Amino acid sequence: MLVHLIARSEAREPEDQLLDALERVEGAYSLLITVGRTLYAIVDPRGFRPLVLGRLGRGWVVASETCALDITGATLVRELEPGDFVRIHGADVDALPRLPARPHRRCVFELVYFSRPDSTVFHRSVDGVRRALGRELAREHPAAGTDCVFSVPDSSNAMALGFSEESGVKLEHALIRNHYVGRTFIHPAQADRMTKVKIKFNPVRGVLAGKKVVVVDDSIVRGTTSRALVQLIRQAGATEVHFRVASPPITGPCYYGIDTPSRSELIASSNGVAQIREHLGVDSLGYLSLDGMLRAAGGDPGDFCHACFSGDYPTDIPEDDLTGARHAAPLHPLAV
Repeated sequence: MLVHLIARSEAREPEDQLLDALERVEGAYSLLITVGRTLYAIVDPRGFRPLVLGRLGRGWVVASETCALDITGATLVRELEPGDFVRIHGADVDALPRLPARPHRRCVFELVYFSRPDSTVFHRSVDGVRRALGRELAREHPAAGTDCVFSVPDSSNAMALGFSEESGVKLEHALIRNHYVGRTFIHPAQADRMTKVKIKFNPVRGVLAGKKVVVVDDSIVRGTTSRALVQLIRQAGATEVHFRVASPPITGPCYYGIDTPSRSELIASSNGVAQIREHLGVDSLGYLSLDGMLRAAGGDPGDFCHACFSGDYPTDIPEDDLTGARHAAPLHPLAV
């Protein structure tokens, strides 16, 4: 679409053509565009997604996360801000006129799940935010009388650590992850996703047998992965399973660049906590509140997009998509 809009621009210079095109689009983008030997880096005015600029020898590096700079040996110069429009040509980096200002809406789910913990995103340590999420979760949903707490690896590792630090419940390593299997919530086929859960995780029976355990995860999307995990944990001998989620219930899809399921597939879109607890087969279930998540993220809560949790979308959404929310089906008693 952008290429089409650029081609239709009557401007003569490439950056003016880009501006013409971007003034006609709404939503999330972090763009890298090459024109000849010139590179343009652009962040949408609301700053949904991260983009960083680094230096490697005499060259420049642009990436979505700072961990990419670490891997390549580049040095972080700065994070591009919402509306930034940068031109890189040879050794020169020029700041072009910024895109028209909009209220900032950084994607909070970048900090909860998507970004790597060794990155700095939106000027925040991802690891630090996730530890804070775990501490907030322990305050809101303690699990007294349990023997240990562990994460669903890997994105919730720091959250379980924070939960343990705040609650005093012993931190254990009770699930082993196979790193050769991809993320399950994006996989399209439910049957394949169930199989992958069993391949992806294996419980440590010596840790779980006879124990009352707390499982910390970053989020629940469809509930398929979580339900299968709970079954594995119980089969390994856990006597009680208390599930804690370091984010609020996901009730709506993302329209800003993440391939999340449709609203009808989201378990929390049409089911309450009690129904989800029963579906997962756990002894208790606790979600972190929206306020608790934003406290952990730090800074101005108004700077974040949390539409998938709150339904507060910062841009207009097509009516057809919103209508779909009214037809989300509740859980069938035999659903998996």
